[in-house]
Amino acid sequence: MRIAVLDNDRSQADLICQVLTSAGHICHSFQTSKDLLAQLRKDSYDMLILDWQVVDLGGAEVLRRAREKLPDNAPVLFLTTSSGEDDIVAGLAAGADDYMIKPLRRSEMVARVQALLRRAYPTQNGAEQLQFGQYVFETRPGRLLMDGIVLDVTHKEFYLALLFFRNIGRPLSRAYIHEAVWIRETAIPSRTMDTHVSRVRNKLHLKPENGFRLVPVYSYGYRLEKLGA
Repeated sequence: MRIAVLDNDRSQADLICQVLTSAGHICHSFQTSKDLLAQLRKDSYDMLILDWQVVDLGGAEVLRRAREKLPDNAPVLFLTTSSGEDDIVAGLAAGADDYMIKPLRRSEMVARVQALLRRAYPTQNGAEQLQFGQYVFETRPGRLLMDGIVLDVTHKEFYLALLFFRNIGRPLSRAYIHEAVWIRETAIPSRTMDTHVSRVRNKLHLKPENGFRLVPVYSYGYRLEKLGA
């Protein structure tokens, strides 16, 4: 999953990202709320971890503004140096899903993050078969069926298609798609992604007559639309 981390302390933010990257997630760190909120206007994240005592804007205000840009089900974990009840209650009342008290313990952070993500995205964790209308994704063998017929798709086409279906109606930036599908490839030609998207569109017959439309979002990325939804 794709996680944004806001912490004024760069070393702390880097440590959090190191821990979460080791757990298999994609992590981006920010030192100011201004930078975080600017990035949220341009890109997509599945979860937010924020320092409640961020210096340039109060934690509650950061959370309020971030919620306007995050997916509705994106969990928020806040960090605090205080174990006092007031700070914890304030964070939870502002809409956070969980909290941790600094100094952080690596194993506890991974456990809390995984628990929040499982709860927020139940179909994306450990499921061997995911169904979206006439499409069935069997995640363990990486097999894709349409109306019960197995489609001839490559490994990357499978995960690209699954990424779109898991985010129906949500614009996905090229950077987000790149990090989710081409995980360890630091740079790919722009045309490579466009070619893969075109193949997914054609092989899955993502056309209005089949109830779906895969469209480019100008100067941003792509969005899969379910027509009539």
